[in-house]
Amino acid sequence: MEKTLALSDYQALAELRYQIRLFLRFSEEAARKMSLEPQQHQLMLVLKGLPSGMRPTIGALAERMQIQHHSAVELVNRLSAGGLVRRNRSGEDRRQVLLGLTPKGEKVLRELSIGHKAELRSQGPALVAALERTMRPTKGAHRSPPNVVLERSGAAGQA
Repeated sequence: MEKTLALSDYQALAELRYQIRLFLRFSEEAARKMSLEPQQHQLMLVLKGLPSGMRPTIGALAERMQIQHHSAVELVNRLSAGGLVRRNRSGEDRRQVLLGLTPKGEKVLRELSIGHKAELRSQGPALVAALERTMRPTKGAHRSPPNVVLERSGAAGQA
């Protein structure tokens, strides 16, 4: 594991965060245009895109979204009230509730996903390039002297 970083490493990490944030902002705005909160859209995408063999339960969705169980329940409640998600009892274990998208939910998710794929075709190369830059090994790393602020132009100034 690297113990020192060069200025270029910080710049690469900052650029990656910027590119990710650009895409997330696009995604958030697209969801809101469809009268969804961004996490509702995420839950619908997670539900549709679960890996094969993974059962569509609240627990699985919470894990995939990295949120608390009760937060996933609330998201499902809101999506269910909007007619986008349905709950069904498992045929194998009647105690288990399985989730699915309704036809309305499928339509909304399809529209959002088409827009997201188009955005990624447009902005994806910059995101990939930023990711690749962050994964390069540090060459000639050095530590900045204490109390020195590096400006965008590369000039150093006292903090």
